[in-house]
Amino acid sequence: MSNAKLPKSVDPFRLAEQNAGLEGYIPLSALGRFFDCILGPAASDAADQCVVSLSFGMDDERRRIVSGRLRAEVVLECQRCLKPMAAILTSNFRLGLVTSDEQALQLPNELEPFQTENFDADIWTMVEDELLLVLPSFPLHERSDCQATDVLESFERDPEAPEPEAEKRENPFDVLADLKKPRH
Repeated sequence: MSNAKLPKSVDPFRLAEQNAGLEGYIPLSALGRFFDCILGPAASDAADQCVVSLSFGMDDERRRIVSGRLRAEVVLECQRCLKPMAAILTSNFRLGLVTSDEQALQLPNELEPFQTENFDADIWTMVEDELLLVLPSFPLHERSDCQATDVLESFERDPEAPEPEAEKRENPFDVLADLKKPRH
């Protein structure tokens, strides 16, 4: 994997015709929408980097395709204990390059559209979109690692304990039953 920063924009149609590939990284702090969703980059050698590998090419029907892999080490907030947790986000994706909504509708189901304008594509935005898609909705520590485990267990019912008996409450409609009785 290259240690070079990926260019912000490229001509994906020219790269697809050349069957070219790009490898490198994108600084996570430069991806504003994604960076707002995390606590920060992981404290590692790859801190503040999303490592990306992109392959441009054409399929059998001459559609221009970009296939890629990405990996980012980030810190998220555990939704159980609200403490920081390390996470590794990875994605393998395959996108069809289009310039209009009509072209996007013609893509097969296995290809997601990546719409570009004037043969210029912002690949940082493409990678940011993929990162947002793999971001877990509810990040959680492993139960054994979570600081909220003791609290959660205190609220959970013991599976060995017998079912609590329901209290017999007076039915408020019993009064209506008296009205139905014949008055002779």
